[in-house]
Amino acid sequence: KAFNGVDLIVVPAAFTEETGLVHWETLLTSRAIENLSYVLAAAQWGEHYGDRRTYGHSMIINPWGERVNALPSGNGVAIAEIDLELITEIRENFPALLHRKILSDN
Repeated sequence: KAFNGVDLIVVPAAFTEETGLVHWETLLTSRAIENLSYVLAAAQWGEHYGDRRTYGHSMIINPWGERVNALPSGNGVAIAEIDLELITEIRENFPALLHRKILSDN
C-alpha cells in the first residue's frame, strides 16, 4: 500500500559482483512491474576495502519492465525521461494495483 500510485521508485544499492550479476536486474524489473512504476537504480561500482568489489550497472526500468537506460560496469550517469502517459496507460490496461491486499493479524 505504501507504493500505491508512486510513479518513481529510487533504489540505491551496492551489490557485490557475484550477487549483482545474478540478482540485480531481475529484482529491479520485478519491482517496476509489481508496482507499475519506474525504477531508478543507482548502483555503486568498483573496488573497495579488502577484496570487496561492487557490481555497478545503474539502470532505469519502466513500469512494463523494460530497460530504458543502463550503464555497463564503470562510472557514469543514466538518464531517461519519465513518461507519465505510459504510466497511466499501463495502469489502466493492467490494473494490478487495484488487486493488492495488505494482510495483517488484525
